[in-house]
Amino acid sequence: MLVIGAGIVGAAFAFRLAERGARVGLLESQPAPAMGSTAKSAAGVRVQFSTEANVRLSWESIQEYAAFPELFGHDVGYRPIGYLLLVPEEAWAPHLRAVAVQRSVGAPVEVLTEAEAQRLVRFDAAGVRGATFGPRDGVVDPHGATLAYLKLAQERGAVLHLGTELLSAERTAGAWRVTTNRGAFEAPEILNAAGAWAGVVGSRAGLQVPVKPYRRMVYVTGPLPREHSYPLTVDLASGLWFRSEGQRLIIGMSNPDEPAGFVDTVDWGWLEPTLEAALRRFPWMEEVTLDRRASWAGFYEITPDHSPILGRPAGMAGWTNACGFSGHGVQQAPTVARLMAEEVLEGRATSIDITEFRLERFAAAAQAEGPGRVERNII
Repeated sequence: MLVIGAGIVGAAFAFRLAERGARVGLLESQPAPAMGSTAKSAAGVRVQFSTEANVRLSWESIQEYAAFPELFGHDVGYRPIGYLLLVPEEAWAPHLRAVAVQRSVGAPVEVLTEAEAQRLVRFDAAGVRGATFGPRDGVVDPHGATLAYLKLAQERGAVLHLGTELLSAERTAGAWRVTTNRGAFEAPEILNAAGAWAGVVGSRAGLQVPVKPYRRMVYVTGPLPREHSYPLTVDLASGLWFRSEGQRLIIGMSNPDEPAGFVDTVDWGWLEPTLEAALRRFPWMEEVTLDRRASWAGFYEITPDHSPILGRPAGMAGWTNACGFSGHGVQQAPTVARLMAEEVLEGRATSIDITEFRLERFAAAAQAEGPGRVERNII
């Protein structure tokens, strides 16, 4: 079996296949693992989604990250710093319904009064109806987690091929023949975990995988003049988020007008709108400075409905997608890896129903002339 992409999803995928006895090769186009979206992640993990499937993907993944040292002997940097979501009036009722979904699968989420939220982060409460806090939400070390999964996979026989780019793939006689810049490979199964490049990989096999890369900026401040330990805080009215990173803050906000494309330089023109949104909600940020050299940009791998594409497409033998996480790949990689091992080795993912994530949903939505189940809590 060939896994395309040695980011966190591909690495976890390879481990879960190899531990069940599969022969696994990983093809990574970059000279080292985790150099794409994984390396540029803001590293957050959260359960505060609105659909049960997304909540379960994230909650079970967080539990695996937390237990990683005991399970596998590696510390992947999980820190439950929490996620604080500030919710505007118009979103409050559906947000509370989402909290009920989160709690129904055992994920701990608290509904806070304004005073309780202000004790975590000082903010201008204009337009804020309420807040929620996930005490087990937090951050991990995406690069360290990827290397840990790769080590576990390699210890079980998986082979990593770096600097090996898939150029084309053709299905012939029950197997895929893959042409790369470093020779040909043949395998009965291809597992597309190529992140922001998953759509490109699909097209090189003659398939339509609707995943596009969108740039996201992470602006880094200079050291703050006081001690702080802020949770990952999101102003849902604007989409502005920030959290503590050592003595600094990291800050971001999606640009809705950003076109798709493989541009990974920092957009300094987007800094002003980001800071304006930050200062409206968090006036105390006037005291922070910006460290341009520490700031960075990376990719979200976005699908039309901002949810992942998982599983084997109907009528396509030997091809499985695990891509299009739209910013949630690090959050959901551990659980997705187990599910996709079920899909490949048992014929169907069973421990969580992934119907809403299958590729066929886009055709069904088009026929219905409207979206299917859509995740509300997209940041």
